[in-house]
Amino acid sequence: MGIIQKFALIFLTSAIALYLSSIFVDGVSIPLRLEGFAIVAAALTLIHLFIRPLIKVALTPITILTLGLGSVLVNVLTLYLLDLILPTVAISGFLPLIFTTFIVSIVNLVVAAAAKII
Repeated sequence: MGIIQKFALIFLTSAIALYLSSIFVDGVSIPLRLEGFAIVAAALTLIHLFIRPLIKVALTPITILTLGLGSVLVNVLTLYLLDLILPTVAISGFLPLIFTTFIVSIVNLVVAAAAKII
């Protein structure tokens, strides 16, 4: 898979997950206009591509000690960083952050499985 295809797949996954989170999770506020939503999805995509690998490396010992549960912490930190960077994104509270993390993880799993089939 080329870098452009990977970027497009992560962008699509981020957009779907953020949209579902804004609908189903109370405490998550994301602009739903096309322009604002595209900026938020692009920011999450860039965080996913460039910053998330650094977070994963830094938290590798925790991930090993917790037998993989540290990967949830990586996803939580990724979304928390998105909340810190963009003022238009508001994730108010720890539980909405956890629920959003699970939605993003499930959407990533489904889209990755679909991409392997295609």
